[in-house]
Amino acid sequence: MTDALHGRAVLLLALAAFTSAAATRAIDPLLVPIAQEFGTTPGGASVAATAFLLSYGLLQFFHGPMGDRIGKYRLVFFYTAVSSLSMFVSAWVPTLEALAAVRLASGAMVGGMITLALAWIGDVVAYEHRQKVLAKFMIGQLVGVGGGAAIAGLVAELYGWRMVFVLLGFAMLAVALGLWAELRSNEFARRVPRAPERSFAADLRGVFGLLRRPWVRVVFGAVAFEGLLMYGSLAFVPLHLHTTLGMSVGASGAMVMLFAGGGLAYAFSAHLLVPRLGEQGIARVGGASMAIGMALTGFAPSPFAAMAGLFLAGVGFYGFHNTLQTNATQMAPDARGSGVSLFAFGMFGGSSLGVLAGSFFVDGAGTRPLFVCGAAGLVLLAVYFGARLGGRRGAP
Repeated sequence: MTDALHGRAVLLLALAAFTSAAATRAIDPLLVPIAQEFGTTPGGASVAATAFLLSYGLLQFFHGPMGDRIGKYRLVFFYTAVSSLSMFVSAWVPTLEALAAVRLASGAMVGGMITLALAWIGDVVAYEHRQKVLAKFMIGQLVGVGGGAAIAGLVAELYGWRMVFVLLGFAMLAVALGLWAELRSNEFARRVPRAPERSFAADLRGVFGLLRRPWVRVVFGAVAFEGLLMYGSLAFVPLHLHTTLGMSVGASGAMVMLFAGGGLAYAFSAHLLVPRLGEQGIARVGGASMAIGMALTGFAPSPFAAMAGLFLAGVGFYGFHNTLQTNATQMAPDARGSGVSLFAFGMFGGSSLGVLAGSFFVDGAGTRPLFVCGAAGLVLLAVYFGARLGGRRGAP
């Protein structure tokens, strides 16, 4: 595959990841205006966000086998095109119930875009170059995470919440057209997978059957605990900054963008860090950076110290997660799509459990003890996974 084709194909997948992440986070600042229009509370309006996340997470195990069967790049194009239509429909729904239904269907497709993109990169990029390519791909997702809510809030304030979905629809449509053009011109993108040897139902069962493999269990367990420890703490950062540093609700929420900014810093420097530190080094340094960042955030005496902590935590998290992603694309090379789906399912499940457990922890002990426990757990996780990487035999 030539460098030009390689770069263009990954760039389009990064743009698809941007729209996926933006569509996920854009609903956050829209709950109040949606509630006002439909005559409910922000909590009641959150059904639109909950429905999206439910299908986004629970159907992760479906996308991989489907991509292995009909083609991953082709399926990313299909999901992006249909998701564009769902965004336009979301902009014109007459009731909250209709919005929730459309968001439920939309989450099922948007949730597959990043998963399948990761699996396709695993198919076509040699392992020794994969971590650097995945870091570049991750830039699109990070910009979507960091800017999705901020841009949506500004657009909603100026033009109304429905315009947010209109803009997302046009963005996804433009990316879908680019993916279609790539399918027509790039043989690697349109490559037809080999004929399936078993039924689709057997493929779905095989996703969880991959857990019989020792290295799959290690990577799956690591990403599940990463999601539990990191997102179980991160979800309560705005609450902590509001209650301990006296920041406004809006300002404390915007501070989380520094976490995504740290991830961008790692992504842009990965081509320098990966060759020097290697997978083991990135995992260990990333774990230490996450832990120090969250501890600094928890005990920050000022907003500026909290900003530094969140940035440092973002650098560490995306370095560690990038290492996990790279291993996820190789832990089951004979069923790569299924393996990456299992990986995404572990990440989503761990994150959900972390937020749930964190809510009980915060009510009983407060935010600072939660951050301390999360930081300690992240250090242990990084040491463990780094040791398993070092002791692994037969690695590619």
